[in-house]
Amino acid sequence: MPVVIPHALPARKTLQSENVFVMTDTRAGHQDIRPLRIAILNLMPTKINTETQLLRLLGNTPLQIEISLLNMGTHTPRNTSAEHLESFYATFDDVGGQKFDGLVVTGAPVERLPFEDVDYWPELREVMDWSTHNVFSTLHVCWGAQAALYYHYGVKKYPLDEKMFGVFAHRVIDPQVQIMRGFDETFLAPHSRHTEVRAEDITSTAGLVLLAESDVAGVYLAASDDGRRLFVTGHPEDDRDTLRAEFERDLALGVDQLPRNYFPQDDPTRTPVMTWRSHAHLLYANWLNYYVYQRTPFSLQAIPVEPSLEED
Repeated sequence: MPVVIPHALPARKTLQSENVFVMTDTRAGHQDIRPLRIAILNLMPTKINTETQLLRLLGNTPLQIEISLLNMGTHTPRNTSAEHLESFYATFDDVGGQKFDGLVVTGAPVERLPFEDVDYWPELREVMDWSTHNVFSTLHVCWGAQAALYYHYGVKKYPLDEKMFGVFAHRVIDPQVQIMRGFDETFLAPHSRHTEVRAEDITSTAGLVLLAESDVAGVYLAASDDGRRLFVTGHPEDDRDTLRAEFERDLALGVDQLPRNYFPQDDPTRTPVMTWRSHAHLLYANWLNYYVYQRTPFSLQAIPVEPSLEED
C-alpha cells in the first residue's frame, strides 16, 4: 500500500519517477481501510526537499499512510513560498485537537543556539507535550532528536570542535530490539551537525536506551524504554547529493571541510555512492511496523498516555 499525499504536492512527481508507490488523497478516499495517520513536523528550511526525502522512506511499506505536513506557526520560513505552505501545511494550532499514530520531527539548522534562544522553542515545547498524549510513537531526527532528549530527559548537547560531516559506520548495540530487526551488525549513515549528545548521558538517564553508535560519530540511535520516542542523530533520509550541496554551499562561504567517506577517493568531482539507503528504508519500515502499526489502537481516541511497547 502507498503513502497518501495531495495530488499537487511537488514530491509526488519525483517519487513516482523513482517508482515509489504513492496514492493521491482522492483515490485513497475510495478504499475501505483505516490508514495510519502520520504527521511530519518539518523544521528544515528547504521544506520541499525534506518532504520528498521523508515521503520516499515512509512510502516503502505495505501500510497505507495518510500524511499531514506541519510547520511552526510562530516562525516564518525564508526558503519556502507562502503559497506552498498555505497549500500543503498546517500549524500546531490547526491539529492540536487531533490524534496521530506517528509523528516525525525533523532537524533544523539552529543547533548552535541554546534551545531556549530558538524563536519557536515555546511552540515546539507545546508540540512535544501534546505528542505525549496525542501521538502513539514519535521519531525525532538530528536537531529534533537533540531537542526532544533535552526537553523530555534533560540530556544536554555539546559543541564539537569541527562539524561532524560525512558518512560513518555504526554498530548495533542490541540486535534483539525491534527497531534493529534485519540490520547488519554495522551500517552506514550520514551526519551533518556541529553538536552532539553523549552516550554516557543517555545510558545514565532513566527511561532511555542506547541502540546504535559510531566510534567516530558517537550516538546514532536511542529510544525511550517503552519505545514511544525514538531519537536519530544523523540524516538517514539524505539524498545522494545532499552532502555535496552542503559542501559546495559551505565552500562558497569560505569553509573548506570535505565530508568524510563520501566522495570516492575524496574527490569532489566524482559522484558519491549511495551506501546508506537500505538502512534508511529499514529504519523507517521497522518504526512504522513495530512501533506504530502493530501497537497503535484502531481508534485513535484510545491512544493511552503511556503505552507499553514490550517485545513480543
